Amino acid sequence: MGAAIHPGAVVASGAKLGEGVVVGPYACIDDEVEIGDGTRIDAFATIRRHTRLGRNNHVFSYAMVGEEPQDLKFHGEVSRLEIGDNNKIREFATLHRGTEGGGGLTRVGDGCLLMAYTHVAHDCILGSHIVMSNNATLAGHVEVQDYAIIGGLSAVHQFCRIGRCAFVGGMSGIGMDVPPYMLAAGSRASLHGANLVGLRRLALPKENIAAIRAAFRLIWLSGTPRKDALEEAALTYAAVPQVLEIVDFVKNSGSRNVLSADREQAEA
Repeated sequence: MGAAIHPGAVVASGAKLGEGVVVGPYACIDDEVEIGDGTRIDAFATIRRHTRLGRNNHVFSYAMVGEEPQDLKFHGEVSRLEIGDNNKIREFATLHRGTEGGGGLTRVGDGCLLMAYTHVAHDCILGSHIVMSNNATLAGHVEVQDYAIIGGLSAVHQFCRIGRCAFVGGMSGIGMDVPPYMLAAGSRASLHGANLVGLRRLALPKENIAAIRAAFRLIWLSGTPRKDALEEAALTYAAVPQVLEIVDFVKNSGSRNVLSADREQAEA
């Protein structure tokens, strides 16, 4: 079956809507938009030009998807927002296209939940199965890897990276990279240890979880120089891919570097 478009919706003639797409009343869809099969666009939602959504997404009322970036260096150049499959974009969420200086692309993977009032700024790259809780905000050029969770009212500084299966506590300010499988929290956030709940949800073996916790203590709490601690962790836990992922993430941290640990809170 074709798309079901409410008579009150405004859909540009150049928009491409897949099979089974549902567009609610007063939704606005621009030219140069592609919407995959089975996606639902609720009342008053807006999809701006140069945006592509995959299959079976749900964009809730008043969300703004694909708006121009909030960047003074943006001067109307063509840039894109690409969204995968099976995502939920809740009320009043805002997702902005990329900029020329950031590669021209903002991307969201599959199976993400972006709750009400969340913001994904220009040139952000999000993986899959990510949860952003209400009012969580990403500045420009942020990378969020698969299965990460960002708590409500949290803010992530531009160019930061949030690692795979990391957890950012509510009302946290993230000014540096959060390594994979770690828990970060605080108004000026620090690491509190491994994200044990997230690790168990991934159904990792107990031995791997124990190795991740031990690697955290070695790298952040032992007092061993960082370079030496990373090498020791890589040798000691060479058979644990998650530890090697942490080591690689820290070694390749960009301009923001990685968070330090809160010794009083760490795995308390």
